[in-house]
Order: sequence, then C-alpha cells, then structure tokens
Amino acid sequence: MKTWSGAALLVLLSAFAVMPARADRLVVSVSQPQVRITSSFTGAELVVFGVAEARNGDDGAIDVVVTVRGPGESFTTWRKSRVLGLWVNSDSRTFVEAPAFLAVLSSRPTTQIASPETLRVEQIGLNYNILVQRVGPDFADVVPSDPFRTAFLRIQTAQGVYREDPQGVAFLAPRVFRAEVGIPGTAPLGRYTVAVKVFQNGAVSATELSSFDVNKTGFEQKIAEFSQRDGWLYGLAVALGSLVVGFVGNLLFRRD
Repeated sequence: MKTWSGAALLVLLSAFAVMPARADRLVVSVSQPQVRITSSFTGAELVVFGVAEARNGDDGAIDVVVTVRGPGESFTTWRKSRVLGLWVNSDSRTFVEAPAFLAVLSSRPTTQIASPETLRVEQIGLNYNILVQRVGPDFADVVPSDPFRTAFLRIQTAQGVYREDPQGVAFLAPRVFRAEVGIPGTAPLGRYTVAVKVFQNGAVSATELSSFDVNKTGFEQKIAEFSQRDGWLYGLAVALGSLVVGFVGNLLFRRD
C-alpha cells in the first residue's frame, strides 16, 4: 500500500509538472477505479490524491473539499403522529434522485472555508447539498431546517452512507493532499462521482471531477444478472428454494 501511494504521488507530480501554464491547475487520482463486492465484503478504503496550485501562482493558504456522491435513488421519509393513543405514519416526503451515498471531506470545517452562499452554490457540506423533495405536484429543495430533510440526513448518517469529516483532507505538502473515503459494506451499486474543489480566500480556484464504480463480482454478480435478465424465473427459483428449505426443516425438527 505504501509503495502504491508513493508511485501514485510520483505520477501526479510528474503530470502536474508537464501541464501547460494557466491560472488554476489541479490533478486528482483515485486509488482504485472499481470496488468489487463479494459475499465477504465488509467495506473498503479508497484514497483520493491531489496536487493543486492556486490562481496566478499565489502561494497563499488553500482549502480542499472532496465530495463523493453515489448513484441517485428515491427515498421516502415518514412522520409519525399520535392517533387514538397509537403512533402511526401520518405524513411523508419523497426525496427524488438523492445520492445513495454522500461523503464530504474537507481540510477544515466548511463553514470556515467559505460563506453560506458559496457553500450553497457549490453544494459543499451535508446541509448545503441539494436534496429535491416531491411536495404534492411540485419538486423543490427546502431549507436545511425542514423536519423531513433533517430526519432524512439523520437516518442516512446513522446507516453510515452519509458522513461529513472536517478533517478528512490531509496535506502531505503545501500543494499535495490526500483524503480517505470509507465505503461501507452496505454501499449501493453503481457509479460514484468524486468532486474535488480548491478554495482560496473563500472562493473556488480549481475544480476537478473523477469517478469509480462499485460492482458485485463472482457468484453474487451472476445471481444479480440472472434476476434482472429472467425476473420471473428468478422469482420461481426463490419460491421453490423456500419450499425445499421449509420441507427439509420440517423433516429435521418434527416431533414424532
């Protein structure tokens, strides 16, 4: 791992050195382009490396924010109310195409990096990422204090698929940084985007995008492909398998 990290940094620095001169420069590399999920998968650690130079060759301090977003999915958040002494679901909001995974890693707290307006425009931080809700016939984002939005963020954070780390980006040199992205064992499948933004004096000075994929492999992948290709046959096989397991269990544990 240490050998690979050193080689990655060397490649980044070499690429950075031969880039044509321009105002803002940023080179980013992800340690692996693909995360393969097997039956024993419990999580993975990816490393994002980067080399940055602020505008006009200014050697002033910079900040870096790395945002990793998973594939978009729809989620429904419910609100419970007390009816006749019982707590029941009384209202709901659906979040449309919200990231199934969202990690925000920064060199310091994002509120110290830029103004709330800039954070909102750049979608930096959990509170400033756009999460579109379906409210009746309309679709819109809402204020951060909205109870459904707050509940959604709390649930996703508790499940480990949303996180924000104000110390997640470490500088190896004044213009060289790294960030570790933890992919949980429950990570959804699909393409993940990596957005790296460099800030100087509260404004974005450079942006770079990258990506990686989370896929199943081996027997799990074959089962997933089979279920998608022949859904009715897969359902029949599952039903027959359940009957066989129930029959065998009855034989083993029945009492004479």
